[in-house]
Amino acid sequence: MNSRLLPVTNDLTKTIAAWEGWLASVKRASGHTVTAYRIDLHHFCRFLSGHLGERVALSHLEALELKDIRAWLASRSGDFEAASTARALSTVKSFFRYLEKQGKLKNAAIFHIRGPKIKKSLPKALAEHQAGEALAAIGSQHEEEWVNKRDLALLVLIYGCGLRIGEALSLRYGDIPAGDMLVVTGKGDKQRNVPVLPVVKEAIAEYVAFCPYPLTPETPLFLGQRGKALDPAIFQLQIRKLRRALSLPESATPHAFRHSFATHLLSAGGDLRSIQELLGHASLSTTQRYTHVDKERLLDAYKNAHPRA
Repeated sequence: MNSRLLPVTNDLTKTIAAWEGWLASVKRASGHTVTAYRIDLHHFCRFLSGHLGERVALSHLEALELKDIRAWLASRSGDFEAASTARALSTVKSFFRYLEKQGKLKNAAIFHIRGPKIKKSLPKALAEHQAGEALAAIGSQHEEEWVNKRDLALLVLIYGCGLRIGEALSLRYGDIPAGDMLVVTGKGDKQRNVPVLPVVKEAIAEYVAFCPYPLTPETPLFLGQRGKALDPAIFQLQIRKLRRALSLPESATPHAFRHSFATHLLSAGGDLRSIQELLGHASLSTTQRYTHVDKERLLDAYKNAHPRA
């Protein structure tokens, strides 16, 4: 999305570009994060242009009142989920903080606005037998054997190491460890060490042996059928096919296997702090959500099995 196409003045266009550069270089935000912030800010600017009836300038941002910002939030209510709007508001606040730090303007109104309340949903993990069925079936969905080996290796890696799909697809061939620990780059470019089970190493080695394209240390580990980096949408499609074939719940996405990794570890007696480190969570409170998932699983088992339940 090009800032030059926005209904904003040249000075604001340059300021937005500088802010994006600051996010990447100083805040070390990932490319995906910068893109998401850009989309949110562009939507905000487009609304303001229609709301004000002219191109948006820095002077307009400085003069914004609570009613203007509330009107923007209200305009999103029918088309965006609460979580998306909360993130967009956070983006706009981040931009205004940047403007204030750079001495360009100051507007206190934006910081008096509260975002919509978001209902916190618990992670939706698969049952252990469902995860096992998925692993057993994903290696037979495609006509090309090497693609089946790739999909199996990727799913085993996500479930066996608790990776986000973006973390798994960002791995290079040279990242495959000679030992038992894998260095993973997560959100905010933070790195963590994750143990690699023998079954994960075996699945990756078998995929590499079948892969028809040359792999070098800098080559993406997981390739698409044209030899380029695998598009996450392609793997998500494979999981949707798998979901239908096995009658798995709609929540069975690639990320659900990361949730399953944590939930199954906790069920087996895993330490919460260790699971936090394995998942790369900055806060223990994020990891603690899995204790509620495990409690729900235990209650379900109790209700289904106890004669007095």
